[in-house]
Amino acid sequence: MLIASILLLAAAPGGQDASPPAREALVLAPAEVTARWDAEEAKQGVVADARHFYAISNNLIGKYDKKTGKRIARWEGDKRLYPHMNSCVIDAAMLVCAASNYPAVPMASAVEFFDTRTMQHVKSVALAPFPGSLTWIERKGDKWWAMFANYPAERGGEGGRDHRWTVLMELDAQFQPLRSWHFPPELLARFAPMSSSGGSWGKDGLLYLTGHDRPELYAVKLPEAGTLLEWVATVPIPTNGQAVTWDPVQPRTLWSIERKARQVVASRVPAVR
Repeated sequence: MLIASILLLAAAPGGQDASPPAREALVLAPAEVTARWDAEEAKQGVVADARHFYAISNNLIGKYDKKTGKRIARWEGDKRLYPHMNSCVIDAAMLVCAASNYPAVPMASAVEFFDTRTMQHVKSVALAPFPGSLTWIERKGDKWWAMFANYPAERGGEGGRDHRWTVLMELDAQFQPLRSWHFPPELLARFAPMSSSGGSWGKDGLLYLTGHDRPELYAVKLPEAGTLLEWVATVPIPTNGQAVTWDPVQPRTLWSIERKARQVVASRVPAVR
């Protein structure tokens, strides 16, 4: 029984402090702002396609012209049905959005689909119970990648878990779990006491993540072995955490939000060598 208890402790996120120290991540030059627009809905995140950006705020999505910053359409949903839509990605002609019941417990998550042309809600996929609250989801190849955030109970989490239980999961086409990874303690400390709010795969094969508050972008990669992500680099960015996305046209251009100012910001991120 004693051996089994030790093994369980070593496998749990709370026991990760006993792991060997991670290699120190590079700190790159700050990202340079290339555009900044006011957007009333810029509370949770932003996503962009070739011609537009979409500002996200729980039950609101604003569609804006990238060249002029003018809002051209808006979707508003029932707050009871859409209490916390955190982020979206562009997938073909769809906005695919990560939603949850945060800060309610027990945690529950869903994936919401919208037509980018009509800005109408198309369908909702309620996910099976996962260990956390869905903050972002993105398709890569035929798999979905999703972040399930955890928080201390006083910040809207479930009792017995905190930010250390935040987990990256690979899902199949039907949103069923395939694999999962946790974060090294050094990176978790940058999230604390909250979690990872944004994430998107770069064309360089690295996964780029943001926390909830710090003006930082973290580049990570899957480990050669084991279950801890490898923290590769940190890039100072002009905005404080929240959901982000890469521009599909402009190389190395990241879209993010300045929540307090209700602004959407595009910035050029240096390459990770």
